[in-house]
Amino acid sequence: MRRSRFTAYVTSLLLAAGLALTGAMTAQASQLAATGGYVALGDSYSSGVGSGSYLSSSGSCDRSTKAYPYLWAAAHSPSTFDFMACSGARTGDVLANQLGTLSGSTGLVSISIGGNDAGFSDVMTTCVLQSDSSCLSRIATAKAYVDSTLPGLLDKVYSTISAKAPAAHVVVLGYPRFYKLGTTCLGLSATKRSAINGAADYLDAALAKRAADHGFTYGDVRTTFTGHEICSGGSWLHSLNLLDIGESYHPTAAGQSGGYLPVLTGAV
Repeated sequence: MRRSRFTAYVTSLLLAAGLALTGAMTAQASQLAATGGYVALGDSYSSGVGSGSYLSSSGSCDRSTKAYPYLWAAAHSPSTFDFMACSGARTGDVLANQLGTLSGSTGLVSISIGGNDAGFSDVMTTCVLQSDSSCLSRIATAKAYVDSTLPGLLDKVYSTISAKAPAAHVVVLGYPRFYKLGTTCLGLSATKRSAINGAADYLDAALAKRAADHGFTYGDVRTTFTGHEICSGGSWLHSLNLLDIGESYHPTAAGQSGGYLPVLTGAV
């Protein structure tokens, strides 16, 4: 009985020590992310296309002061902030143009990438202008690309980030579903809207898996955008905008602050 009590006592001490150590390591990682350098990578969903207030110095990259990376940096004052995300970026563009400021002192990296590689713009153009069957066919092609080619491209980007910024906490942000289903909505057919949402889910699942395989944190924005999709009556996403095609199907300023920012903040 005494031995049993002693063993239980020692076990409880070791467990407590282990939990304390884990908590300290988590706190240390969180502190590094908050106080170290922050580098924001990715495509138009990270640069802030659709939210306005673009930095003139960013040129065609359309980096916005209302984009979630800029908002996070303003709220947390990292030691350095390098806003590298660029409209239209693909994985190859990230590798070629966005990783130069990563270093051993980088504490936090955020990235959204993969949508343009998978043919986001062409999918939406096809679905807007052509038939249901053409839309479904183009989405099937995009899904095949996500299965066969995108994982390898993401691996190159993620591995390079890890090599250049080994101490960084990396957060991979996904993409929202575009449409609220089951409601009357002008524009695309219910078939197209459902298929586009399914394609977003398919891409997000692939991004989440690759992020997990690299030890990165995946930020799922579908939860925060729920109730704010196109056709919801309070959308945080632009629908088709004929006056500024580039803003179509991108988050508004509210989508950046209410949809993306809380996910990044919670992941850090």
